[in-house]
Amino acid sequence: MRARRPKSEREPTIALINIVFLMLIFFLVAGTLAQPLDPALKLVSTADLEGSAPPPDALVVHPDGRLSQGGSDVADAESFLATLDEAALETIRLVPDRELPAAELVALARDLRAGGAQRVLIVSERGVE
Repeated sequence: MRARRPKSEREPTIALINIVFLMLIFFLVAGTLAQPLDPALKLVSTADLEGSAPPPDALVVHPDGRLSQGGSDVADAESFLATLDEAALETIRLVPDRELPAAELVALARDLRAGGAQRVLIVSERGVE
């Protein structure tokens, strides 16, 4: 009489497949719950910036809220706008320090827009590509 070989146990691959499938379904559902960006929204692009010096016509905002342009101090947004001609009011460039509180940056941008600036651009450091 022949001895029977012991039956080898199968790997539980069905359980593994079920877990991977459930994870796939979870991430598909979770990914579609996030609201998509507005298609008309254009995000900030800093790829065109060359060098690290701010543009000469830019308004530099220091961490303590002090304003300067071209190395000379500026009292406030109104006095900065008073020095500009009508063409320069079309686009104002702000160069904020990274330690500047966001609330102060937003308030300054609001003051510039209220003073007649058509667009206020925030100049940032070029990211690593």
